[in-house]
Amino acid sequence: MIIPWSVLTIVIKQMVSANFAIVAETADYAVVDKPPFLLVHPTKPDGPHTLWGELRQLLAFELQTGGQISIINRLDRETSGLVLVGKTAGAARKFGLLMQANQIAKEYRAIVLGWPEWEHLKVDKPLDRLGKHQPSRIWLKQGVVSQGAEAQTDFFVEKRFHRMGSERFSVIRAIPRTGRTHQIRVHLAETGHPVVGDKIYGPNDELYLEFIETGWTPKLEAQLLLPRQALHSSRLSIEEVGDWRSPLPADLATFIGD
Repeated sequence: MIIPWSVLTIVIKQMVSANFAIVAETADYAVVDKPPFLLVHPTKPDGPHTLWGELRQLLAFELQTGGQISIINRLDRETSGLVLVGKTAGAARKFGLLMQANQIAKEYRAIVLGWPEWEHLKVDKPLDRLGKHQPSRIWLKQGVVSQGAEAQTDFFVEKRFHRMGSERFSVIRAIPRTGRTHQIRVHLAETGHPVVGDKIYGPNDELYLEFIETGWTPKLEAQLLLPRQALHSSRLSIEEVGDWRSPLPADLATFIGD
């Protein structure tokens, strides 16, 4: 028996989507909830699974009928949360222009070290890759540089809590007003409250180099507390299109005791 594409695509979606949640889907776009540790794009042939690769299976029917996969907002491998995907050339172009014009509202939740003395803080500090301006052993590391690109982020304290006795942590709502690489992580580190589990902008960037050599170890766990940066893309909103939200995933909710 020949199974029609319209039926087969439903079966494929059910199989593939076990790795991430489909939050919303139309003929033009999809919003997916990416788990941590899933790469967005391939970095080499025969590499690990990626969101892009899984979406090619998930949207196989659409690709066969002239559609495409355009990931609009990219997340780091360790960052979880909402990703907007254009399924047609028209949607990809429209969302791409909205992204360039900062008309796609984004919110993140981060767990940080310490208790900020402020309730709301706007950080306005330009960013660039540090290696362009000074020696840096980590090629992709960003930093505050006076000649860098404009970058602004609003931070709001949502919760302060204790863990493991007297250690202090906070849940921060972060609203990036620009879209620079690692912007939220760098700006939080600049406030003195880096993201928990951040191997580059946390307590010591040597931990990132150690992780590259050894993988995750008990020593790294003792210093970083989480095997990934505690950053989650919790909301995407486009006027007259949609407003999508994602709760904290299980690993972060467990860390804060929710």
